[in-house]
Amino acid sequence: MSDIPSLPPVESASPVQPRPSAWRRPSVIIAAVALALLGWQWVETRSRLADLQEDLARRLTDGDTAAKEARALARQAQENLQDLQGKVGALDAKLSESQGQQVALEAMYQEFSRSRDDRVLAEVEQAVAIAAQQLQLAGNVHAALFALQAADARLGSVDRPQWLPLRKAIAADLDTLKALPQVDSSGIALKLETLIGRLDRLPLAFEAKPRAASVKPDEAAPSWLKSLWADFWAEFSQLLRIERMDRPDPALLAPSNAVFLRENLKLRLMNARLALLSRDGNTFREDVRISREWLERYFDLSNAAAAAAKADLAELQAVPVGVELPTLQSSQVALHALQAKPEQRADVAPAAPAPAANPAPAKKN
Repeated sequence: MSDIPSLPPVESASPVQPRPSAWRRPSVIIAAVALALLGWQWVETRSRLADLQEDLARRLTDGDTAAKEARALARQAQENLQDLQGKVGALDAKLSESQGQQVALEAMYQEFSRSRDDRVLAEVEQAVAIAAQQLQLAGNVHAALFALQAADARLGSVDRPQWLPLRKAIAADLDTLKALPQVDSSGIALKLETLIGRLDRLPLAFEAKPRAASVKPDEAAPSWLKSLWADFWAEFSQLLRIERMDRPDPALLAPSNAVFLRENLKLRLMNARLALLSRDGNTFREDVRISREWLERYFDLSNAAAAAAKADLAELQAVPVGVELPTLQSSQVALHALQAKPEQRADVAPAAPAPAANPAPAKKN
């Protein structure tokens, strides 16, 4: 029992201090907040990138659709142009045919000997026919007026009482033609052709840049302080830009769309010129109106050339194209009625002495 070693006295253990939690440390809290902000920024960035991709895809789709529509309009315009060219060719053929008939009539007049009245009526008929053809085929009011005036002058050179209804009908047709608005078709077509040629040089609205202020060089060398102030003012003035807020912003166009815009505007003006030649007033005014709206919307009207083009389109829009022309039916009916009764011309001479035959019975009484 004495051999068992005695154990050393056990000291009382000191109480263990609790370790502080890691989430209560400021560095851990800041790191967690930073990670949360980075995660939110990453999600926001991904969302914005997705929206931008969708917007870009939608704009590319719209651009392709607009290009397809422009190609379809160009194809349709070409078909219309071919159709109108065919109609113009047919009108030219009819005009040449009428000119050939006129030459044949002149040869017949020279070949056959007719009386004076027959020759005058034939010349008047030819003049009235030429006036009607000029109105129906070419819409040339000036030529029709000239032809009717020549017919009236020819009738006046040979005074015949039985021709008064014909002269009255011709005078009525002359008054009707003079009351029509005068349209210079060739001048309008030339102005449209000039506008088509000037479209490529007109600046677009979104391409306009502010004018740089011109700096006048001083006679003496500027001081260092003045040079520094001038450089500062030049840099500062480029930061400011004054724009008017009472008008919409100019439409932004890609380079390819700008080309399509100019080509479509040219096609509109070409259609207006064809409508002018075919005397289609509604189509002419509509094409000119659309061309003017496109010019005001997409082009820089502060440019002198663009403003002049807008003024020309406004002037063309007010031109009275497509006025219904008369048919000269009254003159033709009076002429045909006079030619259908040749006995009236033969009875004019014996009809004059009729009043002198009345006094004979009075003397017998």
